[in-house]
Order: sequence, then structure tokens, then C-alpha cells
Amino acid sequence: MKTWTKLVVILSAVFMLVCIGLAAQAADPIVLGAPLSTGYLHGWDAEKGIKLAVDEINQAGGVSVGGVKRPLRVEVIDTRDQEPGVPVSEALQAVEKLILEKKADFLVGGPVRSEAALAAMPLVAKYKKISIVSTGVLTPKFSALVAESHDKYKYFFRIHGEVKWVVNEIVTQLMEIKERFKLDKILIMVQDVAHARTSGQILKKAIEPKGWTVAGLEVFPTGAGDFSMGLTKAQKTGAQVLSIWMDMPESSILLRQWFEMKVPALPFGSTLSAAEQPGFWKATEGKGEYCMANVINAGNAPSDATPWTMKFYNDYEKKYGLPPEGLGASSSYMAVYVLKDAIERAGTLDSDKVILELEKTDIMGVYGRLRFDPRNHQVIPALDPKEGAVGSIFQWQNGQRVVVFPKSIAKGEIKLPPWMKQ
Repeated sequence: MKTWTKLVVILSAVFMLVCIGLAAQAADPIVLGAPLSTGYLHGWDAEKGIKLAVDEINQAGGVSVGGVKRPLRVEVIDTRDQEPGVPVSEALQAVEKLILEKKADFLVGGPVRSEAALAAMPLVAKYKKISIVSTGVLTPKFSALVAESHDKYKYFFRIHGEVKWVVNEIVTQLMEIKERFKLDKILIMVQDVAHARTSGQILKKAIEPKGWTVAGLEVFPTGAGDFSMGLTKAQKTGAQVLSIWMDMPESSILLRQWFEMKVPALPFGSTLSAAEQPGFWKATEGKGEYCMANVINAGNAPSDATPWTMKFYNDYEKKYGLPPEGLGASSSYMAVYVLKDAIERAGTLDSDKVILELEKTDIMGVYGRLRFDPRNHQVIPALDPKEGAVGSIFQWQNGQRVVVFPKSIAKGEIKLPPWMKQ
């Protein structure tokens, strides 16, 4: 009798879950438009993060809108905005197609390149669609425009770090490197794109008064395949750290050349897409050893920032067969959950009402406490996950991505290449 009772309870529970799932499927879906440069890391990792969150939410019954459970549906269009030579207008066409043809209720993800995201702002605002940027777009101008023209650009939120905070993290890490290893000369190597050029200039101004000598600021075109001249300059000037800002896959060539030339300088990437990926070690045959990379948010490399961090990390790996690959994964995943939370509190899909709830967001996510500055809609950063959104800088050590910054979530310490010690 007891066995029969247990069976009835189990079947009843299964029946209820099936009913919930069917009810969610019967309701009109909430369409998330994702304009992403899908052929590049910071586009495809964001797409995977978004789809993982959508699958989890739909399996749990969907999003409650005014008492009705509605499923989420993702529509992705390739903006190609990270490809060399592709005009910004192509990204704008992708965004407008998502709104007009795919009937997107909200936008999440990109465009990825800062220039394309800024150009898309007037277009998205015209249609009064909420957009949560979650990958790429590191330019401070994005949040500055929201603050300066709030009524016009109130629809835009950024759930990951931007250049000024990223530079702050890098400067903090550099000062620790300076104190521990007595290094104080740096060569800045940047890709010829807005966020990288700006980052390089800001970093230069930030570290020179702190005792660092900047040996130069070298700019490389997108798609460059040879970095030996820059590395030779590092050798000749006695640079001890290479600050690398590149989101192009060709940056792996730079690191191979660095290893083969045995340049006595620690490579510190932020951003450095090639080194962010789990397959980097195998692809470079271990020549990326000691390279550091900033993946912007915790969760994109293994750590214990919050109880949700490794759950996300492991679920991503289970679904896709490899760990989170770059800076857009955990933030894009959380963008969907933050939007769900705001919609449910608003009880509607009305943009103005959802905006008010997004401004009140205060949840503990994969990479810490998530809140937006109500003035510029930038996620509030911190070095402690209990206080805000934390970043994550790791170093490749013996084939593993070991988080070394911030100290609140670090899993190891920085190591220097043996030829530097000599």
C-alpha cells in the first residue's frame, strides 16, 4: 500500500509538471532578439549563454506575466560586426530585422562591437525596445549616452563591465604585480577598434603616475597575422609586461610568437579572445602557458564567486561539451534571468514599466550582486561579489585557467615564465 501511495504521488507530480510545461507552450512566447556576431567568440559564447538560460527557464514553466506563464523564444541574427571591413549598416539591418520581422519583444546580447552598438541606439530607441547589452561593447560612451539623454536612451542597460572599470581592475592587478615581482615597464599592444584604442590610452594615463614606464602603445589592424615587430620592440625597450587588448582570433599568433621568441615580458590580456577559450592550450600546443586574460565577469572561468557560479559553469559544459568560452557567456546568461525577474515584477511586457523594475534589480547572480545604476543603467561593479558584479582575471597554468584576480574569488597566484626569472 505504501509503495502504491508513493507511486501515485510521483505520477501526480509528473502530471503537474507536464501540465505546467504544456500551459507555457500554449501561451504566446516572449521573443528575445539577439543581434550577435556569431562567427566570433564574443558572439557565439553569448548565444550559448542566452540559450542555456532560456532552456532552464522554459523547463521550469516559463515567465509569469500577469499570472500567465509564457515561454521564451530566442531569435538570433548574425550582425557580422566583428568581421574586418563589414560596415556598421549591416548590424543595423540585423537589429531592425529582429524587431520588425522576428517581432522581438526585447533585445539581449549585442551588437558586439562598440561602434555598432552605439550606432544602433537611436534605431532601438525609436521602436522603444529594451536592450540589455551583455557582450563586447566596453566603451564608456554607451552608459554616458544613457545618462546624458535618459529619456531617449532609457531602454538600454549594460550587465557587464566597461572600459573604465576594467582598467581599474587591471591597474589594481598591475600594482600587485609591481609590488610582488618588482616589474615596472609595460608595452601596450591594442587592436585598431574603438574599445581597445580607448582602453590603451586610459591605461597609459592611469599607470604612469603610479610608477610604471610605458615603453609604447602599438596599434595593430583587425586581422593582423604578424606581431613580431611589436614583440621585438618589447625586447629592445626592456618591457616586462605586455598589455594586450584584442578580440580578434589572430591574437593567438601573437602569443605563439611571444613564446617562440622567449620575450621576457608577462602577457596580460584584457580583452584577449584567443586566450579566453578553453581550447587555447591545445591550439597553441601549450605555448600560451603563463598568459593572463580578463574574462570581464566571474563564471567565465572556474571560481566560487557565488553558489550559482559553478552551477552555471558546469551546466554550460554539460550542454555544450566544453566550459564557458569567453567574456560574453555568464553575462548573457544572467541578462535573461534579470529580464525575467523584472518582467515578473512588472506583470507586463510594457517597456516603460519593465524599465522601472530593471532599475530596481537587486539579485545575487553568477558573478555577484547585480544592480544597475539608475542614472546610466550600467551594472554596478565591485571587487567583492557580495557588493556587486565582480570580474575575473585568470592565468594559464599547466593547461588550466586559474583565476588570480580579484582576491575575493582567486584560486591561485600569478607565475612568471622561467626565462623571466633567469
